[in-house]
Amino acid sequence: MNRLKYVVKRILLSIPVIIFGTSLTFIIIRVGPIDPAAAILGPDQEPQAVERYEQIQRQLGLDQPLWEQYLQFMGELLRFDLGASWVVHPGQDVNGLLWEYMPRTLWLGVWSVIIAIVIGIPLGFYAGLNPNTPADYLASFGGIVWRAMPNFWLAIIMVALLAQSTRFLFGFDYSAWLIETDVVGTPDLSNLHRPSNFLAALKQILPAAIVLGSASMGNEMRIGRTAVLETINSNYVDTARAKGVKGKRLVWKHVFRNALIPLIPVITSEAFLLIGGSVLVEVVFGINGLGWLFFEATVQGDIPLAGSLMFFFILLIVGINILQDVLYTIIDPRVGFERT
Repeated sequence: MNRLKYVVKRILLSIPVIIFGTSLTFIIIRVGPIDPAAAILGPDQEPQAVERYEQIQRQLGLDQPLWEQYLQFMGELLRFDLGASWVVHPGQDVNGLLWEYMPRTLWLGVWSVIIAIVIGIPLGFYAGLNPNTPADYLASFGGIVWRAMPNFWLAIIMVALLAQSTRFLFGFDYSAWLIETDVVGTPDLSNLHRPSNFLAALKQILPAAIVLGSASMGNEMRIGRTAVLETINSNYVDTARAKGVKGKRLVWKHVFRNALIPLIPVITSEAFLLIGGSVLVEVVFGINGLGWLFFEATVQGDIPLAGSLMFFFILLIVGINILQDVLYTIIDPRVGFERT
């Protein structure tokens, strides 16, 4: 089976997962305690409020049987007709909101992954190549600490620390460092080709990216260390040594590539952490991205917006799972496609 057929098969097998996840989202949002019509109406206590409430119910189709609402909801999503927001941005097209808020979440996610990979994997490999040394103990301890700290707790601590950095960091003022920015707020992603704008946007997102990538960084460091230790002690590395392969050639050709194999699911699974963690991190740091938008839509009972965002997240996760399977076949030649 060639790679194209393999990918097509994986896509077809993922369709039931997408349908199940989206259906579960509809049930949680629609059957939950939040009433969209009441959220739109607001705290109106006037006599005509009941009549207005029923009118909103009819306009939104909430007076229809639940199964009809479900079929309409699923049909629109599967046609990629995401509809319009009900509460958070009344009347605005959800597709437009996705394009408006997505760049901020992507900016946060990209730097979170970069920080985790650039710091976590090299430290893990270094610790694995130098086992039972002070550097190994320090790196291992740091990985455990970073992995153990919850994102929401670390985010609050980071905001409190940087907001009063002159008090806690020996007079260092983070807000005025290098280029003036706020600790909390939405990064300006316009004109990123200008060095000053790029630097300001990077500095603005850096604390949130460190928080969001912290758990992944700890995972990559610990698993990278273990993978290197197992690879070094494997039979094929001993054989390479016996044939005279030494130094950097042994490390790069026989150790690092094979040590990367168990890191593939860790790196790709960062998408799950980014999606779940971005909701908390964006709310704490005041970043108006998809995480913040999903939080507001869920709290306020905006069914089209919350359902569309969840549908987008599910597609992203399924796509990354397929990418993970393909990467396995590229990095590890021993992993092949099933024969037909």
